[in-house]
Amino acid sequence: MSDKVYEKIQQAELDEIFSKPYDPELGEKLYNPQKPMENRITDIGPPYYAQFFPPVIKKNYGKWKSHEIIEPGVLKYISETGDVVYVVRVGTPRLVTTDYIREVCEIADKYCDGYVRWTTRNNIEFHVTDEEKLRALKEDLKSRKHPGGSYKFPIGGTGAGVTNIVHTQGWVHCHTPAIDASGIVKAVMDDLIDYFQSMTLPAQVRIALACCLNMCGAVHCSDIAILGIHRKPPLIEDDRLEYVCEIPLVLASCPTGAIKPATVEIDGKKKKTVRVQESRCMFCGNCYTMCPAMPIADGEGDGVAILVGGKISNRVSAPKFSKLVIPYIPNEPPRWETTVKWVRKILETYAKHARKYERVGEWAERIGWERFFELCEIPFSPKTMDDYRLAYDTYRTSMHFRFTSHVDIK
Repeated sequence: MSDKVYEKIQQAELDEIFSKPYDPELGEKLYNPQKPMENRITDIGPPYYAQFFPPVIKKNYGKWKSHEIIEPGVLKYISETGDVVYVVRVGTPRLVTTDYIREVCEIADKYCDGYVRWTTRNNIEFHVTDEEKLRALKEDLKSRKHPGGSYKFPIGGTGAGVTNIVHTQGWVHCHTPAIDASGIVKAVMDDLIDYFQSMTLPAQVRIALACCLNMCGAVHCSDIAILGIHRKPPLIEDDRLEYVCEIPLVLASCPTGAIKPATVEIDGKKKKTVRVQESRCMFCGNCYTMCPAMPIADGEGDGVAILVGGKISNRVSAPKFSKLVIPYIPNEPPRWETTVKWVRKILETYAKHARKYERVGEWAERIGWERFFELCEIPFSPKTMDDYRLAYDTYRTSMHFRFTSHVDIK
């Protein structure tokens, strides 16, 4: 790291807008109707990250000599300057209440001088600089429980274990979900909590959930992915579509060109509308995003698909996309028992058969996907085959295809 960058980071000071007490009238004071762009404090990009560093992190930026996981959920950083930082990582829900955030801030004020960090997978990290504070912090976190007895702040998510699930909005907020997000994540993590709080797997396992094909979760590149799928094309409300939707925008929204303009007669009046070519529809719900008169949610058709084998890391092997292994599981709120069962089955089979440091996708490719289906006892379906018409480069074109015992060749 250059001296110039280091110097810039050391000079970073907390912006006044963050250090002052909250002023509910600040926006009104700053806003000038004649010059609306003047004094604006939003939509100007992210603030400079270095101003939020704890002092010990800022002081040692670029000087860390080693990072060590001393126990599940606890990391130790040692700097060239001799400074030591202990990090306690805890799992949290992605969607939290203001009371929960206040409790997080209370813990940070008590042990970490008011500093706290969220990771990209919805974990919280508390930084302390001595072992005495570390012990007190861990005891405090373990003592905080929900009325049902589960931990509010379970310590874990490091090393060769299951880290927290990154997921989307689901039924709480999103308009196109095929499944819930928070509910399934809660059910899965309740079942896998032992793997979150330990490091007994061959390598780290990242689980993700997206509640529809638009995938604002990381299901395309996670070891195990839970994906909400629609199985029916959108319902077209012809009587109101032309009043609430811009038809050219609806046509352009379809990634497969399945939507065409149409005219229908309702009560003797001709109305402009659209039609969906079902054979081309991929049930993504993108059209509903553009047009509220094309709802796609369906209580019977919607469900869960499971994909495995994705990763972003280029360690050992190149990054990989996830592959579909279970095309459909019905929605089963509130605990999604079948989905939870299959996630655990895949995880435990991987834990039993994979080599040390081998990610799920690397293990499946080493033994062959046919053997993967056998070991996990997943029934193979033609829907599992990658036959997307624009993805010819992902076909299995090799002649080295191996038929195995689970394949019926009558």
